[in-house]
Amino acid sequence: MAKVSVKPLADRVLVEAAEAETKTAGGIIIPDTAKEKPMKGKVIAVGPGKKDEPTTVKVGDSILYGKYAGTEILVDGKEYLIMKESDIYAIV
Repeated sequence: MAKVSVKPLADRVLVEAAEAETKTAGGIIIPDTAKEKPMKGKVIAVGPGKKDEPTTVKVGDSILYGKYAGTEILVDGKEYLIMKESDIYAIV
């Protein structure tokens, strides 16, 4: 698990996106320009939640999120997404 110096606030979650698929199920290699943005990732850091709503995801959870959810940030040379917990659809 990556240790980062970013601590999300309120109901925000820091996510490491999964790698985009490089091959189709049939074995066709997908070029970089045609790769889909991943909608799956791993929770790296979690904020404390709101006063009446504690966060339900925890560090290490694998999650599914919306295609355009979150904001990309660069921390220590590595890309992450920071998003509200409400942008997360499921824990897998």
